[in-house]
Amino acid sequence: MELRHLRYFVAVADELHFGRAAEQLFISQPPLTRQIQQLEQEMGVVLLTRTKRSVRLTEAGAAFLERARQILLLADEAVTVAQRIAAGQAGALGIGFVGSATYTLLPEILRSFRAQYPGIELLLHEMSSGEQIQALQDGRIDLGFVRPSTPQRSLAGEVILREPLMAALPDSHSLAASPEVSFDDLRGDPFILFPRLPRPSYADHILALCAQAGFTPTIIQETLEIQTALGLVAGNLGVAIVPASVSRLPWPGVVYKPLPPPAPTTEMAVAYRDGPLSPALANFLEIVHAVARELSATGSYTALSVS
Repeated sequence: MELRHLRYFVAVADELHFGRAAEQLFISQPPLTRQIQQLEQEMGVVLLTRTKRSVRLTEAGAAFLERARQILLLADEAVTVAQRIAAGQAGALGIGFVGSATYTLLPEILRSFRAQYPGIELLLHEMSSGEQIQALQDGRIDLGFVRPSTPQRSLAGEVILREPLMAALPDSHSLAASPEVSFDDLRGDPFILFPRLPRPSYADHILALCAQAGFTPTIIQETLEIQTALGLVAGNLGVAIVPASVSRLPWPGVVYKPLPPPAPTTEMAVAYRDGPLSPALANFLEIVHAVARELSATGSYTALSVS
């Protein structure tokens, strides 16, 4: 039994006339009659009673018609779903992100993607960069926004954005009114680092910059999240070095100060499994690149690898 047998049967059952059903199907009547006969022979059931003047459904034919319609509907839906997934219009994507991504490009990426591809379900997971790498390797997410970028076997990726770093100081700090603050100015201050784990991480980038400035900072606290670090800065426990985009988030008791040029920077990268991209992931990356270019045009960020 093939789907065409069901379609032929449903057409005859709807019209209760072989001639009109054949016209609807764009075939001649004799082949249609043979197909219905083959279907009945294969099933061992009479579906239609025929006379020279009428065609009627048998009781078995009426029951079969109901289910044949359901099967054809499901078949059509299956084709539509497959086509939409192949076009990147349906399905699901697991997206990981570090918290600081929500201060820059991630909100606009999500807004644009949802507007253009409403049939794709986005499963969002806030994770550290190291957790995202593991989740990608385990197949739990499809793409991650990581900071910094760390090459990994079996993974591909690209740096998409570079932004300057800033110092986050308590508003009672002696340099709170200064137009800018250097690493050397902060050598005597306790530092609050994030994320604490895993390593290597953004925290290691900050420690390396301190080393370039000629000192090893006193680490008063290591946190998992940037929000916790800012809360501790507000509590006058120490200072933190944060991506410039974090300064968009006003925090009572915290002032943000630029570092003198050439200011050190931090990079945002996307990572994904190496190999052919699914259509949905390819569409998502197109929007990532477009948003990165738009942010770069503002002059506050530098877009990278977004041809």
